[in-house]
Amino acid sequence: MQVTITHDNANNRFEIHVDSQLAGYSEYLESDGIRTFHHTVTLPRFRGRGLAATLTEHALDDTGTQGLRVVPACWFVRDFIEAAGDRYSDLVEH
Repeated sequence: MQVTITHDNANNRFEIHVDSQLAGYSEYLESDGIRTFHHTVTLPRFRGRGLAATLTEHALDDTGTQGLRVVPACWFVRDFIEAAGDRYSDLVEH
């Protein structure tokens, strides 16, 4: 199973592919240095493999690298940040 993650800047989303097939995505809105993650999806046939967590980690790491902040409007992203302890606390916009 080959997993790749891409950033689709034009559509404001990160995508995860398994063996070149779209397996899921995380959508965001970006404004004033803040990415608001509002929707994360794993397509049904790819669920249960931890892909959403892998995708979310990549998206958050990229956001931090870009010097942006995060609003976790999506429940999955919010829960992921909470479970990560202090790792992403400096990214969260309050």
